[in-house]
Amino acid sequence: MNATLKAFEEMAQISTKMVAAAVANDWDGLTQLEKSMLELRKGIAILEPAGAQLPGLDAAEQQRKAELITRILEDAEVVRTHVDPWMASTRKLLSDGARDRAVRNAYGALGP
Repeated sequence: MNATLKAFEEMAQISTKMVAAAVANDWDGLTQLEKSMLELRKGIAILEPAGAQLPGLDAAEQQRKAELITRILEDAEVVRTHVDPWMASTRKLLSDGARDRAVRNAYGALGP
């Protein structure tokens, strides 16, 4: 099997696990899977610099590669639907804390 196709197969497996982690709100697990995905992406970038395709894929392998890329992109969209609301909530929480500190610094503590 072509090294690039093998990497895409592994990425597809990881993307499926990322969906499961996002649905389960397993943010630590999702982070670890993202690191694994990044390493595979780096490997593909070395194998296929600037998107140049490695020679040697037949039509069936090219079709499989396209299917894997589509699946990875679809999984990424599902992950985003679960992560984005959580990120928005976290940003609001952090923003509110910063605003509270700014008010306390400007006007002093509001307690005894």
